[in-house]
Amino acid sequence: FILNMKSVLHSRNIFLSLLAVVLYAHSSCWACTLTSKNAAQAEEKDWWQTAQFYQIYPRSFQDSDGDGIGDLKGITSRLEYLKDIGVTAAWLSPIFKSPMVDFGYDIADFYEIQSEYGTMDDFRELIAKANALGIKIILDFVPNHSSDECEWFQKSLRRERGYEDYYVWHDGKLDADGKRIPPSNWLQAFRGSAWEWREERQQYYLHQFAVQQVDLNYRNPAVVEQMKRILRYWLDQGVAGFRVDAVPVLFEVETDENGQYPDLEVSGTTDDKDDRTYLKNNLVENRPETIDMVYQWRQVMDDYQRIHGGDTRVLLIETYAPPAYTMQMYGNRSVEGAHLPFNFNLITVLKQGVSATTVQEAVDEWMKNMPAKRTANWVIGNHDQRRAASRYGVQRTDAMNMLVLTLPGASVTYQGEELGMIDGEISWEDTVDPAACNSNKDIYENFTRDPSRTPFQWTAGTNAGFSTASKTWLPLAPQYQTLNVDVENSSARSHLKIYKSLVELRKSSKTLQNGSYKYKALAEDLFVLKRFLNGYDTIIYVANFGDKTVTVDLQSEFDATLPSTMTLKISSLDSTKTLGSDINPKSIILAAGEALILSSHTK
Repeated sequence: FILNMKSVLHSRNIFLSLLAVVLYAHSSCWACTLTSKNAAQAEEKDWWQTAQFYQIYPRSFQDSDGDGIGDLKGITSRLEYLKDIGVTAAWLSPIFKSPMVDFGYDIADFYEIQSEYGTMDDFRELIAKANALGIKIILDFVPNHSSDECEWFQKSLRRERGYEDYYVWHDGKLDADGKRIPPSNWLQAFRGSAWEWREERQQYYLHQFAVQQVDLNYRNPAVVEQMKRILRYWLDQGVAGFRVDAVPVLFEVETDENGQYPDLEVSGTTDDKDDRTYLKNNLVENRPETIDMVYQWRQVMDDYQRIHGGDTRVLLIETYAPPAYTMQMYGNRSVEGAHLPFNFNLITVLKQGVSATTVQEAVDEWMKNMPAKRTANWVIGNHDQRRAASRYGVQRTDAMNMLVLTLPGASVTYQGEELGMIDGEISWEDTVDPAACNSNKDIYENFTRDPSRTPFQWTAGTNAGFSTASKTWLPLAPQYQTLNVDVENSSARSHLKIYKSLVELRKSSKTLQNGSYKYKALAEDLFVLKRFLNGYDTIIYVANFGDKTVTVDLQSEFDATLPSTMTLKISSLDSTKTLGSDINPKSIILAAGEALILSSHTK
């Protein structure tokens, strides 16, 4: 009887628990919510899980020797600035020896520093000072290809022993007239065929990017081990991890039984036959073997930490890929993968337009697909995209920075986003990006990445304080006299000061570090995010992404549990509301582009 009674009570408890879950789900069906258990809330996070990553494009950050090109000593001289804005880890775009066809993403020697950037001693000085300031340094690892000036390629070209199959070579095929043609119709990222003929070897080589960027052969164990050796070498120099470039194209489909590569199908998305998107790229991107390689690199990171101790060495993966593929980068139940596969949803999804509904779609796509116990991350720009303020609209600069720094997980800032820097205006004559140079002056602006790579703006003075040279490697962007560190630091209110306030709140708030979340697009243009943690202040982010003033009742439209009064902690630049004032969540008026951070005090 006792056992039966226990069974009945147990069944009743299960029923009541299920009923409560159903009722709760019904009450918040239009909002996306995650509530952590207290044990999970109290869990101590590793440094990278709430980190503020900051991307430095070395060529454009700070020039120390007056040649118009940024360098390592320049970065070292500005580390205090990074400390001031709360950076946890600085990721440096490639600094290795390179002919600079793709500005460092074409590496001639993976073990050497590019001479115009400095020396190994300069790098060690940078590491030492960064360590002293508590800033971690992460390097850009470019595993898919090397420069055609790399010693490995020259040896492979000559078929030297051990290097014969270091790259992807093929004889090609003969057309109906007996003329030799490329092995397949594959296209490179910078327009035109992905195959290049070399007379010396009487074969074609694969290059998914520029002709000078030769694809390495990851089906060769010697290449796999060589790249792991590179990782260990730079870990020995004191770096805290790597951002890994262009991972989805690491492997391509194998040849068929006749030794031939298949052609790709036409995508139907463009009529431009030289554009890579003219073809479906399923055979040359997002292959299953690539996932396993990421897992192998993670093992290198973990093995290194196990042997040498210290903080976790992180692996950040660049992957513009469908969610089902990207999420595999995290690992699975038995194998660890990347700590953070980069989340570009706020870039890619918002290309269809900036609104609360597209923001929710972008956040949903990551949070609803991310495996359990993994860490999210948020990115709004990088060196391959037009600047955030130019893409989203200048009036939404603070709203987007607020969003990235209040969503759960790690944040990534590209240099200048904290200032609201806008795109540079680069003429065809000044264009240097190969993605644009491989086109023509009529269409180059559709492909160029130069506008987001202009020199960083430190002051209103000569060359924006970036360089003393008579000419910088790229022209300065407009409005550098007002959008610069000096002016924004000395202003009563500025994008930079708002950014710093966000970072300070993020670092001090257990709610933002460990709290649960709930978010909702209340209308086409109105987005709200709630971060909450038992025993700590609740944080509300609310933004009007539209062009008209709106009024919102957060209690009735979003969350009935919100208090009757909240405190305004941070507001966007053009907001007329007084910081520290009381805000009634039942009636908030938001001007076009206005965004607020509110806090409710625990009792």
